[in-house]
Amino acid sequence: MMSHLALTDAELLHLLADDVPCGDLTTETAGIGQQAARLQFCARQDMVVCAIEEAARLFELSGAKIAVFVHSGQAVSKDELLLEAQGDARTLHRVWKSAQVLVEWASGISTATAAIVKAASPIALACTRKNVPGTKALSIKAVRAGGATMHRLGLSETLLLFAEHRLFLDEPPAHTVARFKRAEPEKKLVVEVADVAEAMLWAKAGADVLQLEKFTPDDITVCRAALKRLELQTSLAVAGGIKVENAAEYVRAGADLLVTSAPYTAPPKDVQVTFYAAQQT
Repeated sequence: MMSHLALTDAELLHLLADDVPCGDLTTETAGIGQQAARLQFCARQDMVVCAIEEAARLFELSGAKIAVFVHSGQAVSKDELLLEAQGDARTLHRVWKSAQVLVEWASGISTATAAIVKAASPIALACTRKNVPGTKALSIKAVRAGGATMHRLGLSETLLLFAEHRLFLDEPPAHTVARFKRAEPEKKLVVEVADVAEAMLWAKAGADVLQLEKFTPDDITVCRAALKRLELQTSLAVAGGIKVENAAEYVRAGADLLVTSAPYTAPPKDVQVTFYAAQQT
């Protein structure tokens, strides 16, 4: 269960201020703002819900009363009730669209993540930091709601040695690995490699994890067999082009971990919003 808020109250209020900077012209012109109202969010399709807590908080911050029937990370079916809000028409119309879009967008990511997690079973799926700029907190919540972990939160907490780093090094790979392990003994050293020969070079040098960028399943099989012959325990993290359609094939080839950015470009899920006048039940 994921009930925590990924966005602060200030961030949520900023979303409302961006959408309604100078009042709701249509609602004000119609003269309906003071009328009592109720609305419901329902799933239009099967999905793994995310950001329902943020949607509920948006309504609360605006003075509406809310009831939440699901939580982030929960799989729901088409037509299932997600949230209900009560207040005046001005408040509900003001919050409606921002709250709906949060749930739809985040649930798109979490649902796509869950599909790849299922395809990758029994090994783990990790999502990269290549989320849409400015959406990191909610993207991470959505990835975790879908059952995956984060490959990297940023540059500060992990060691991932790219060719772009190695370009500036003038030492044997074993020396590089030894230096990293002396400097950061609690961290695993991940080295991204581009082909089987490079993979074996860094495995022999002592890398903890090889990040195999855009390898074919056949290449993964070759790497796994070579590591077995050398009696090396180096882990294989497969990255580049991982999606629901090919995840199982990479698992069968011998991957220890799949790394993907695919969920961040998943289409949003569809949430039905229905308004009711106060006298309706």
